[in-house]
Amino acid sequence: MGDLLFLAHRVPYPPDRGDKIRSYNILKHLAKRHRVHLAAFADDEADERAAMEGLKPLVAKMHIERRTRSRGAAATLALATHKSVSVTAFAHKGMAGFVDRLLADELIEQVYVFSGQMAQYAPSDRPFVMDFVDMDSEKFAAYGRAAKPPMRWMWQREARRLFHFERETARRAVVSLFVSEAEATLFRARTKLSDEQVQVLENGIDLDGYRPAPHPMGQAPLIVFTGQMDYPPNIEAAGSFARDAMPRIRARFSDARFAIVGRKPDASLIALAGRHGVDVTGEVADVRPWLVEADAVVAPLRIARGIQNKVLEAMAMGRPVVASRQAYDGIDAEPGRDLIVADGPQAEADAVIALLSDPGRAEAIGSAARARVEARYAWAARLAPLDAMLEHI
Repeated sequence: MGDLLFLAHRVPYPPDRGDKIRSYNILKHLAKRHRVHLAAFADDEADERAAMEGLKPLVAKMHIERRTRSRGAAATLALATHKSVSVTAFAHKGMAGFVDRLLADELIEQVYVFSGQMAQYAPSDRPFVMDFVDMDSEKFAAYGRAAKPPMRWMWQREARRLFHFERETARRAVVSLFVSEAEATLFRARTKLSDEQVQVLENGIDLDGYRPAPHPMGQAPLIVFTGQMDYPPNIEAAGSFARDAMPRIRARFSDARFAIVGRKPDASLIALAGRHGVDVTGEVADVRPWLVEADAVVAPLRIARGIQNKVLEAMAMGRPVVASRQAYDGIDAEPGRDLIVADGPQAEADAVIALLSDPGRAEAIGSAARARVEARYAWAARLAPLDAMLEHI
């Protein structure tokens, strides 16, 4: 097969957060069948250095730009140009120049665009696949519904501008992909595009990397939340659970601990450390040891799009998960058998208490979760439809 250009809003390495896990596995899959060239942004020097080393075996030409435009600068420019802040934040002359040179120098037959912000670099004379992953405009609409003025107006504006960009991008693309049928259905309804134009490419899980391990017995009950801890939905979810659910849990299990595990914890979360058994770890080399020790893993998200990798990872390791309806949506699993679905701090606390009170049931749910993930979420099976899509371009 011919050369393929892979555009990504974050370097797909290391695969240590939700979007990078998906982009890395897709890139690795495509590299088996294509000569792939990569153009991506890096958040910092460490990210850039890791990507240059880790992705070298998978790609031919690689171009990485460091993001330097602040959120405030992007917002100011977006307001002046009547564009989406998200798209403006990733507008870069260096990136555009590389894409133009690559298209002139190499026989690029196909383009894979990962995340809507990168669609501004999709060439008009090459077929491209648009992997939106989630419907980001709807996420900003949810922010707007929850916020107070003036941020409500800013979020609502971003939702409108970004949706317009998403819709026009999808009209240009050969096919637009979403991580779940729920996301794809919503996008089809909003854009009036067909099932052929908007399809689903689900996430998978590394079943060898995330597998059950012996769970330590006799220790204080441990509840775990994992994620990028400067991301607003994660901040809200972890903070709410710490403030509102943990006192109820500690009334029943006085030594219970709640570990908030993930890089760049927000100051509001750091302030909770030491209260109601809360531990804020910051960045860890590997989340899996924390999942092994967890008596329950929680995902109490109020705003969530697509498939939550944090839920799949915990399920793959055979741990019982308590997830909100929003975090569960998009995951093919049976509530009550494969995981527990609970909404609101009181319901979440009661679900965790029930698991801590009945270790046998907790282990049964964890075992069922692993079995479900094995049957449904192997990466090879999830990405198999992508080959057929590209063959018909």
